[in-house]
Amino acid sequence: MPSFTKQDVFEYHSNGRPGKIEVVSTKPLRTQRDLSLAYTPGVAEAVLEIDRRPLTVYELTAKSNLVGVITNGTAILGLGNLGPLASKPVMEGKGVLFKRFADIDVFDIEINASTAEEVIAVVRALAPTFGGINLEDIKSPECFEIETRLRSELDIPVFHDDQHGTAIISGAALMNACAIVGKRLDEIRVVVSGAGAAAISTSEFYVRLGVKRENITLTDLYGVVYSGRPEDMDVYKGAFAEGKSPGTLSDVIGGADVFLGLSAGGVLKQDMVKRMAADPIIFALANPTPEIMPEQVFEVRKDAVVATGRSDYPNQVNNVLGFPFLFRGALDVYARQINEEMKMAASRALAVLAHEDVPDSVLSAYGLEALRFGREYLIPKPLDSRVLRFVAPAVAEAAMSSGVARREIDLAAYSDELINRMSSGQLIRNRIINMAKNGPRKRVVYAEGEEPKVLRAAAVVQDEGLATPILLGRKDRIEQRIEELGLHFDPLPEIIDPYDELWRTRYQGPMHEMRQRRGVTLRGARVLLRDRNYFGPMMLRMGDADAFLSGITYEYPDVVRPALQLFHTRPGALRASGVYIVIVKGRVYFFTDATVNIDPDAATLCEVAILAADFARTLEIEPKVAMLSFSNFGSTPHPLSTKVREAVERVRHKRPDIAIDGEMQADVAVVPELVDSRYSFSRVKDANVLVFPDLASANVAYKLMARLGNAETIGPILLGLGAPVHVLQAGDDVDAIVAMTAVSVIDAQSR
Repeated sequence: MPSFTKQDVFEYHSNGRPGKIEVVSTKPLRTQRDLSLAYTPGVAEAVLEIDRRPLTVYELTAKSNLVGVITNGTAILGLGNLGPLASKPVMEGKGVLFKRFADIDVFDIEINASTAEEVIAVVRALAPTFGGINLEDIKSPECFEIETRLRSELDIPVFHDDQHGTAIISGAALMNACAIVGKRLDEIRVVVSGAGAAAISTSEFYVRLGVKRENITLTDLYGVVYSGRPEDMDVYKGAFAEGKSPGTLSDVIGGADVFLGLSAGGVLKQDMVKRMAADPIIFALANPTPEIMPEQVFEVRKDAVVATGRSDYPNQVNNVLGFPFLFRGALDVYARQINEEMKMAASRALAVLAHEDVPDSVLSAYGLEALRFGREYLIPKPLDSRVLRFVAPAVAEAAMSSGVARREIDLAAYSDELINRMSSGQLIRNRIINMAKNGPRKRVVYAEGEEPKVLRAAAVVQDEGLATPILLGRKDRIEQRIEELGLHFDPLPEIIDPYDELWRTRYQGPMHEMRQRRGVTLRGARVLLRDRNYFGPMMLRMGDADAFLSGITYEYPDVVRPALQLFHTRPGALRASGVYIVIVKGRVYFFTDATVNIDPDAATLCEVAILAADFARTLEIEPKVAMLSFSNFGSTPHPLSTKVREAVERVRHKRPDIAIDGEMQADVAVVPELVDSRYSFSRVKDANVLVFPDLASANVAYKLMARLGNAETIGPILLGLGAPVHVLQAGDDVDAIVAMTAVSVIDAQSR
């Protein structure tokens, strides 16, 4: 588990603004007009519209994205009944998770109510505020009555996470575990340690998955739950009261296929594990100390499949895989409730996602090199951002098909909306990828074919039909890596060894002919071909490939220099340049030139602007070009601002179809109000293509935006080269490599 002290926790919660949440306005409130719209008198129009058409409350207020996290503090995180005040840090934490994983806003509400009736009355009264209610840390058995009553009385989703979260997540793990060990759900025998809210709800969920009720045995502090037991029985436990004989966990564990622990640390002993059936499935979910530690299981049963609630072991059953995405899907269709069909859809979507290739962002978050479906990877990791795109649409679809949705949505478009909600950068990547896939298939050469990230990206590229990958490297090493990473190529991609004599002989003569007047001898050409950044581009020159990618293990100039030597610039382009796509606060910008031209003159700036504008149009984004400087439209005469103004005139003369203006300062370029108030004559406001006056300023700007402004970047993308050669960066993950592959394919298609 992560190491921290009590003081670390106190500092985390108290530094700066106390607590973990704040309320942020989503609308401007800068002028008297804004004030009138936000409050009186303008707000009256919204009030009257909601009164006429109540469902418009989801369109005109935050209700459609607002969940109430409500507790009375009677069962706090396994700490027990410490009351509502002590529960507030947990509820704030729940709000942070809702926001981080599903962009859902939360009001945490801690109520001083001890009985079920009191809780029900308070939540019922508060319900108009929210699009959904998440009940939390309410003790059993009151929690069952509270949720059941509120679900029947309210017209918004009410969900007790302590009951259903573990059920949904462990249900996905159970489905996959049974598939791995070859057992049928309707044949397995399950022993449960614990008979509280989570244990009973999870057992009921397993029944809906297909486990026979008579094959589930519950145990608690008083032993086996059986019919007629005098100690601590209620109607909810009674639903699993099989038989009439007392017993202990040890008495019933023999021959069991599954152990589900939702009780206390250390209750499952090694001798009990020994007596379980072949390939036992052990979900020891007590936190922070499981019912048995995984290493203790494997000491006596090498064939076991184990999950815990801890992040430092494989197969973490964490409720954060469930509730944010359940509510996201429910809110977006204005659902009246979260029903069994929606819970089942969430569980099945999680099970399916575990079979997909795991992205680099997840591997790096957990310090892993590879991860694939199997005994140690039954369910997605909690920090896997793909869960939103898998679970929320499944939940929304189930809500619509089961009749609890008040709004129909296009599921295909909804998937894109979810991506945009969490990552505008991913939306742009998807657009680039789709454009590449819709054109002629191209062959893309990867210089670093032995690198794991490149191999995994190549597998995605082939699987999605984006391009035909060609890998440079040693065939035996690449095939070994493919096997180690568990990748599935069908067919195996072409692998070319740059040291192979046949290939080098094929390229030696043509390369010598191209470079002989630049001091390259025939033998020198052979030596240069040992460098993959010469060998790969020569494949393009000879028609053996269509595009080339390199840079994971090379410096930027090592890739660009050979490309310029062999291909120069493309027809119609006098210069090459580089552009970054920068996404910040949902807006897309093109920063140029941040990679090639160090101190461009006016003619070069003109070329740079035209290349970037044309590239924006290839992505179906209409360019609005701002030529940046420290001066605004002649306010500070200087040779450095004069060259920018001259570049503007050159572009207008050469390409009158491009909307361009300058010189202007960066804030004027991107804040329309500044242009309207001071420079209404400008032909451009709210620019999206930003042409920097030199490489230094462009490089500084995009890196500061990425590091301090939390902007997403795609690039560097080379423009104007005589061939589709593009550069990767050392830190690129698989998604970035796939995106750059798509860029190179679009480039090749354009030629």
